[in-house]
Amino acid sequence: MSDSAATPLKGQKALVTGADSGIGAAVAVSLAEAGAAVGVNHRDSGEAADDVVRKIREKDGEAVQLKADVSREGDVKALFDRFMEEFGRIDILVANAGVQKDAPLTNMSLEDWQKVVDVNLTGVFLCMREAVHRFLDQGIAPVSKAAGKIICMSSVHEIIPWAGHVNYAASKGGLHMMMKTVAQETAERKIRVNSIAPGAIKTEINRESWETPEAEKKLLKLIPYGRIGVPEDIGKVAVWLASDDSDYVTGATLVVDGGMTLYPAFAGNG
Repeated sequence: MSDSAATPLKGQKALVTGADSGIGAAVAVSLAEAGAAVGVNHRDSGEAADDVVRKIREKDGEAVQLKADVSREGDVKALFDRFMEEFGRIDILVANAGVQKDAPLTNMSLEDWQKVVDVNLTGVFLCMREAVHRFLDQGIAPVSKAAGKIICMSSVHEIIPWAGHVNYAASKGGLHMMMKTVAQETAERKIRVNSIAPGAIKTEINRESWETPEAEKKLLKLIPYGRIGVPEDIGKVAVWLASDDSDYVTGATLVVDGGMTLYPAFAGNG
C-alpha cells in the first residue's frame, strides 16, 4: 500500500467538535491515523479530551485539545482563532458536538428544547460559517483538491421520527436542510459539505440500550444487518468524506445504520 493510500489526509488540518468522547473521539483518532493534524474540541471535559490527544500522539499523530462551547458565537470565533494559531490553516471541519435532553412533548421544557437546538443546530451553523470564512480566506492548498471540507454529524432521526425526542429529531431534520443549503451556496467555491447520519452506535450516551443481552436483542430488531455499530464505523466514513476519494460528493447524507432506515418492521408486509 502506498503512503498516500494509507494516509489520504496527510498534511491536512482537521477540527472535530465534541471530540472528547464517543463518535467525536473516534472520528478524531481516525482522521489522525489518516494523516491529519487534529484539534480535539470539548466543552468542559478537558481530561477526556487530553486522553484523546494522548491516544493520537502515541501513534505519532499531531493533536491539541481546544475548549469551546459551540453554541456561543464568541467561543466559536475564539476556537477557530486558536486552531489557526496551532496549525496555520484549516482543511476539514467535523461538526460533531451534540446533546440530548429527552422528554415527551407535553413534559418538555422550553429550556431543554432550546439547549438541544442551540448546540445541535445553531452550533453547527456557527462552526460552518466560521469554517467557510477561513476556507475562502486561505484558498486551495496542494494537500487537497477542495478549498475545504465540512462534515456534519447528523442522525437517522433526520429521517425517522423519534417519539419522546422531539427537540433532537427537529434539530437533526433542520441540520439536513442546512447542510444541503450550505453545500449549494459553497460548491462553486470548491468547498464540499456533507453529513453522516449514524444509526445505533455503541457509546456511553446510549449504553442502557445495548449493555445487557436483553437490551441488545431488542435493539437488534431494528437493525437488519445484525450488529450494533461502533464509533470506528463512523470514523472510517469521515475519513473517506474528508479525502479526495470523495471529491465529487457534496450535499449528500451518508447513512451509516446497518439498515435501520430500511424500516425492518415492514420487511414481511410488502
